[in-house]
Amino acid sequence: MTLEQSELDWARAKLDALGRYFDAVVVGQDRLRRSLLATLLGRGHILVESVPGLAKTLAASTLARSVAANFARIQCTPDLLPSDIIGTEVFDPSTAKFHIELGPVHAHFVLLDEINRSSAKTQSAMLEAMQERQTTIGGETHPLPDPFVVMATQNPIEEEGTYVLPQAQMDRFLLKEVIDYPTPDAEFEVLGRVERGVFTEAAPAVATIDDVHRLRELTERVHVDDALKRYIVELVGVTRRPADFLPTEHARWIEYGASPRASIAFLQVARAGALLEGRDHAVPDDIVAMRHAILRHRMMLTFEAQAEQIRVEGLIDAVFDAVPTP
Repeated sequence: MTLEQSELDWARAKLDALGRYFDAVVVGQDRLRRSLLATLLGRGHILVESVPGLAKTLAASTLARSVAANFARIQCTPDLLPSDIIGTEVFDPSTAKFHIELGPVHAHFVLLDEINRSSAKTQSAMLEAMQERQTTIGGETHPLPDPFVVMATQNPIEEEGTYVLPQAQMDRFLLKEVIDYPTPDAEFEVLGRVERGVFTEAAPAVATIDDVHRLRELTERVHVDDALKRYIVELVGVTRRPADFLPTEHARWIEYGASPRASIAFLQVARAGALLEGRDHAVPDDIVAMRHAILRHRMMLTFEAQAEQIRVEGLIDAVFDAVPTP
């Protein structure tokens, strides 16, 4: 069903309001803002990698506040148990019965801080909840809220005492964003906002959960031409057979390519990108703009590439150079 102009105007106004709300609190993170909104519209989850102190928690909580949603932050540690996240059965002596206490994962927006510090068992429990959008406690199934968005973070500097996320679990994140230090001007603005108390006063929400549901429904109606779908399939195909399409200096660094989840992610994010721009159809730029965030955690590089510190973003660019834009 084609989107009406009135629907596009409403979506553009609502998304612009969410963007302004975010920018009023979080400084100099335009790419993260767009990725978070694309994740929200695309019904996915996002993995964010950065050193501490770059406003990841603030970004996630701000997006939650902007739509009047519940927010939970889970600090991952090696001794964190699955029951600490999803919930557990608790015995009540007064009634001599067990009752269910739901864990913090039962929130609309969940921040998993330093997910690679939690054990493999705990990571698996959380990622299963992300995939199934429900938890099972004491034989009872409990659906997670809708929307349900997880923002997991990783610190690329400290690796001691961490548990690397397996590739199969990384693949479940719609996007992976890498945040760098702010520019001097952005950091100067942060200081000014601290003095003005911007970070201590929460502004009222500019959207509702019902608005999020409607935005997602409109996103799914954005038209993606078959030529664009073929473009996506060809791009992902190059990551799997780099020797057939890329020069040797690029192909030699790629161990494994992206799974069909990458193709699905491109489709979802292209639709989200179109709606963010007020269009009822996707264009190649919607795919190109998010190429790094979609593929950087889905392409496995060789051991030699890691030793030589080859950047995956450069290889992703080579993949896109190898496929003609429709």
